[in-house]
Amino acid sequence: MLGRFWSACIIAAFIASLSQLLFFNQQQIFDQAIAALFDVAKISVEISIGLIGLMTLWLGFFKIAERAGLIETIARGLNPLFCKLMPELPHNHPAISGITMNLGANALGLDNAATPFGIKAMHDLQTINPLKNQLSNAQILFLVLNTSSVTVLPVTVFLFRAQYGASQPSEVFIPILIATSISTLVGLLSVAYVQKLALLNKTVLSYLAVLSAVPIGLTLYFSALPAEQMSIQAALFANLTLFSVIVYFLVAGLLKNVPVYDAFIDGAKQGFDVAIKLIPYLIAMLLAIALLRVSGLLDALLVVLSFILQLAHIDTAFIEAMPTALMKPFSGSGARAAMIEVMQTQGVDSFPAKVAAVMQGSTETTFYVLAVYCGAVGISKIRYAMSCSLLADAAGITAAIIVSYVFFA
Repeated sequence: MLGRFWSACIIAAFIASLSQLLFFNQQQIFDQAIAALFDVAKISVEISIGLIGLMTLWLGFFKIAERAGLIETIARGLNPLFCKLMPELPHNHPAISGITMNLGANALGLDNAATPFGIKAMHDLQTINPLKNQLSNAQILFLVLNTSSVTVLPVTVFLFRAQYGASQPSEVFIPILIATSISTLVGLLSVAYVQKLALLNKTVLSYLAVLSAVPIGLTLYFSALPAEQMSIQAALFANLTLFSVIVYFLVAGLLKNVPVYDAFIDGAKQGFDVAIKLIPYLIAMLLAIALLRVSGLLDALLVVLSFILQLAHIDTAFIEAMPTALMKPFSGSGARAAMIEVMQTQGVDSFPAKVAAVMQGSTETTFYVLAVYCGAVGISKIRYAMSCSLLADAAGITAAIIVSYVFFA
């Protein structure tokens, strides 16, 4: 599906460019398109090189946390919750560790590192799946939680904002946390409704109360601040949280006699491979978006959307960020490319660029996750996984727009 979508974007851009030449005498349109090809290749490599440092840093610390037993501890702590949400899952089943590490990597903003853990979780869940060619209830819930997973530390978004000179790269932290929490809650409720899960029990309510306390508390606190203090304190909280997590990983490793330096190096080595592997995906999706914009097709789509919103008397200042939202369900790299493109054309500290950054951290890539994870275990019937995931996506994107107006408008 992603290949067809990508091909359709390029073909549509060619047709739109040809129309510009034939009907509007835009003789430079194809010169601009070819120039965009070379620019995309250069920008994609520059971005990936910048990501090498980030990925090596966080995968290094993540490896320390793994060897210190933090991931296993969290898995044991979440076992009662997963046993209630996935009744067919045996107590202390190995899938819980894979699910925990997958959601944990997503929470740290390491979406590429999360994929191996997610595939392992799908294989473990497949061992108790009675119908091997279709998703089980447990697998559907896991996939929906994955596509809408809470991003606690969206470090890649911070990095891109820093690369483009944002005055406060981490000021989008709280808006992302709020938007992604809403996305996850809607995803969970939608699956619970279809599967008739008993959410109104002591165990589930206790976990949900604890897990939602942080985003709710932060929302109440920051929404009560004056506008000029909101972004400053949000950035301070984000940076303090990031540093605290690093120290926590180190202290936990030292207390467990983990050779923290060696563990960091082992994890960091994986960061180089992950960052380099991003180059082809970035080039592919940046190419499609650049051609759509050069051809005028993307701008035309945004004009139509803006016109519809104006008829409904809705403010349209966020419209330039919508390519990120439109790309997000299809491709994480595509949405990342769309966010970067907004930063380049509108300015990293512009309102649309901030909205795009919040959108980028609010949800995961639905079609990519479904295709890769289901393909890894040979499943062709996904049942209602896509509809619940897309509903969570819509909730996350809507929340991203609203919360951005609260914090940045």
